[in-house]
Amino acid sequence: MADTILVPLELSDPEPLSPVLIEDLSSLSVVVLGHYNLPEQTPVRSAREQFGEAAQATLDAVAERFVDAGASVRTRLVFGKDRAAAIRQIAAEESCAAELDPAPSGGIERILVPLPDVAEFDRLPKFIRILAEDSTKEITLFHVVKSEESRERGETIVTETRERLIEDGFDAESVNTLVAEGNEHDEEILRVAADYDAVVMYEPESRLGDRVFGSLADRIADETDDPVVLVNRDY
Repeated sequence: MADTILVPLELSDPEPLSPVLIEDLSSLSVVVLGHYNLPEQTPVRSAREQFGEAAQATLDAVAERFVDAGASVRTRLVFGKDRAAAIRQIAAEESCAAELDPAPSGGIERILVPLPDVAEFDRLPKFIRILAEDSTKEITLFHVVKSEESRERGETIVTETRERLIEDGFDAESVNTLVAEGNEHDEEILRVAADYDAVVMYEPESRLGDRVFGSLADRIADETDDPVVLVNRDY
């Protein structure tokens, strides 16, 4: 059975999905989630009655593009005020292994893979390989350290992950490592991601600031135009 990836779209006017991403994800089972954001005082029932038919038609049109590419697809439509909560709920209900934060993409030559403090590996190769295309020339394993004293640990994380990717069949010449020092972890990832075409990373833990500034994946997609694949740690 193929892994399931969640593709959340913001309705009523979702950002268009790149044909490149649709083709890349066609080997997976895809759940297209439409989240229809409601004003504070708007009842869900009345919004669904008023906008539900048009919203579902929008989702069906997106789903059809995945079907044409060979993917297994289902749709979910949620009316509410909390996009992040809707994504978490549907991802859990559908047992999603990953989530796509979409952004425009005309081709993926360079993929950035930010790594967490604890070396984790099992689910990364599959999703790196899904985004990697014939045009992909570089996969960079990236880790941010807070000080020079922690650099050795960072170097160990990226080096061990690189060795395991190569063991898993990735071309050694295309897999690079990078360790950067900085107190602002997210800002360092954003800075480096600007030079890449896509990002694959484990899902970060939720933080209070995400509600104000958006999640790190949202910021990467919005500020760099890089599509981001978030891999579920607990799947």
